[in-house]
Amino acid sequence: MRSDVITVRTGSRPSVHDITAEAQQFVSGEGDGLLHVFVPHATAGLAIIETGSGSDDDLLTAIDALLPTDDRWRHRHGSPGHGRDHVLPAFIPPYATLPVLGGRLALGTWQSVCLVDTNGDNPTRQVRFSFLPG
Repeated sequence: MRSDVITVRTGSRPSVHDITAEAQQFVSGEGDGLLHVFVPHATAGLAIIETGSGSDDDLLTAIDALLPTDDRWRHRHGSPGHGRDHVLPAFIPPYATLPVLGGRLALGTWQSVCLVDTNGDNPTRQVRFSFLPG
């Protein structure tokens, strides 16, 4: 298995970052196998969604509706509503496994690999790519 870590600057506001290009670059030149993508953080996740057509903003709106940043959370350190950031990975998991065929990600036409980060207290994230040859 080959593995590497990239750093993604997510900033101080909830965001969706398309990391498809970085994932594709990691598997480029490989044969068939599986790419496992993992975010080693308790307050971020990975989503396979369409980007650039408003879906990324729709996802953040849905997260706000489902997990509002108010005072209902028992986990209270950090910025107000930060407890919701710790619940996020139960809904948007911190991992994804993707098929790789001939060194190319086997994604659908409109699918992108996206890092979802609602935690403005941590503006930099690590993402681990691991390739398992077939």
